Amino acid sequence: MKLRNRYLIRFCAWIMAGVFRLLFATLRIRIRCGSQGPVPYGDWGDERYLMCMWHDAIAGTIFGGRVKDTATLVSRHADGSYVADAVEMLGMTPIRGSSGGGGAAAIRQMMEAAKDLHICIATDGPRGPRHQVKDGILFLASVTGRGIVPVAFAAKRAWKPKGKWTDLIIPLPFTTVWLLAPEPIYVPPGLSRDQLGPYWEQLQQAMESIYAKAEAYASGQLDDTNEPLIINNPEPTSVARAA
Repeated sequence: MKLRNRYLIRFCAWIMAGVFRLLFATLRIRIRCGSQGPVPYGDWGDERYLMCMWHDAIAGTIFGGRVKDTATLVSRHADGSYVADAVEMLGMTPIRGSSGGGGAAAIRQMMEAAKDLHICIATDGPRGPRHQVKDGILFLASVTGRGIVPVAFAAKRAWKPKGKWTDLIIPLPFTTVWLLAPEPIYVPPGLSRDQLGPYWEQLQQAMESIYAKAEAYASGQLDDTNEPLIINNPEPTSVARAA
């Protein structure tokens, strides 16, 4: 049964956001990133980025820290109302649209929002195929000049409820999670969609590589040793650059 009452939807979104906040407060959060810092958490200068993630990493990216100066693309599907209300309550700006509907309008909104905000995009959602980059984020990077930051999320212990085509990673309480983000990828300005092919391959490979590394940390295949930036349970006022 679908909820149609707006006030009830917002109440459910408030409950959902609160539950995830409590859950993530129990976690040991490890953030590893490039020179851009742990955006979109905290104050890291005036530069803005396009945060590229897989659909299953949505919860980890939203609740992994205190998000600031960020908009996110949310599906126009009815279920997206829960997510839109939840992210709005967390201080983010929801932009409704997807490859299946409202895509052109969403691109225009993101072009405007990218002037002042980071943009978070689950590039393989909401209809899949799983873990495959779509060219919308590359086109947006070309027209805005913003760098694309690949983001991966993995948990040592997690519940992964099955969706129609993907799994959502929900970490279990008191486990360790990893958020990894390498150096940004920049796309030359003024490219048409037909010219994005080489950059699609670069971004796809970067996403696969950083996802595999996050999974290797979570499974213990990689030792949790020195990296450029390591943060536990990040807060915007306590985040500091590593030497």
